[in-house]
Amino acid sequence: MNIRRTGILAAAVAAVLLLAGCSGTPASDPTPTRSEDTLTGELTVYAAASLSGAFDELAKEFTAAHPGVTVKPINYDGSSVLATQLIGGAPADVFASADEKNMAKVTDAGLAADPVDFAANVMQIVTAPGNPKGITDLASLTAKDLTVVLCAPEVPCGSASQTLLKNAGVTLTPASEEQNVTAVLTKVKSGEADAGLVYVTDVKAAGDAVAGIDIEGADAATNVYPIAALKDAPNADAAAAFVDFVTGDKGRAVLAEFGFQAP
Repeated sequence: MNIRRTGILAAAVAAVLLLAGCSGTPASDPTPTRSEDTLTGELTVYAAASLSGAFDELAKEFTAAHPGVTVKPINYDGSSVLATQLIGGAPADVFASADEKNMAKVTDAGLAADPVDFAANVMQIVTAPGNPKGITDLASLTAKDLTVVLCAPEVPCGSASQTLLKNAGVTLTPASEEQNVTAVLTKVKSGEADAGLVYVTDVKAAGDAVAGIDIEGADAATNVYPIAALKDAPNADAAAAFVDFVTGDKGRAVLAEFGFQAP
């Protein structure tokens, strides 16, 4: 009886071992998906001037996630200027505009498709620290002793400025009209101008170097920012990955840190 039980036990053990040998670690997928780390080459990004701080940080984090990719120094300027350059043949992988109008110029020219809205921004009055001129609203900017600068009407910050001034019933002749919002901010920071209209994010980035004054009804001129990979991007894979990164969770977190709203 003991011999029989021993035989049965041995047979059972052999069967278990046989099954274990047949069901070892599953083979890996013979066609694995492309690893993020396989992205290589250079990436050229054209972005609205108001994105400079946020996109410098995004480029740094993107490079950390994709060490094989070198993000070239980002070309920042007014969105209309960048759109004109791209339509004129400037080589780039990604375009991020401060408004949908200038992105439409690029898509209508057949250079990009399916742009994605990724951020939004509103305007503020910017002054010297402490607001020494006592500016309170848009109407205050018409005072004769003030030097005020604005963005040119053809760039997004200028279009938004004109909308807000019109809504407020304010007629203003600026000392100069700049091609991007950074130039407006620079003139106020340097003391060349007493005030200007810039984005909330620009005031936030400038810190103690300036003061910001909220504009009543600023939401009426909210700028929505779209981004797209260009159709003839020299580095199409990296371009698509960068757009995904900007519009993903990490990208949204960085943009929020710099004061951008969700689109």
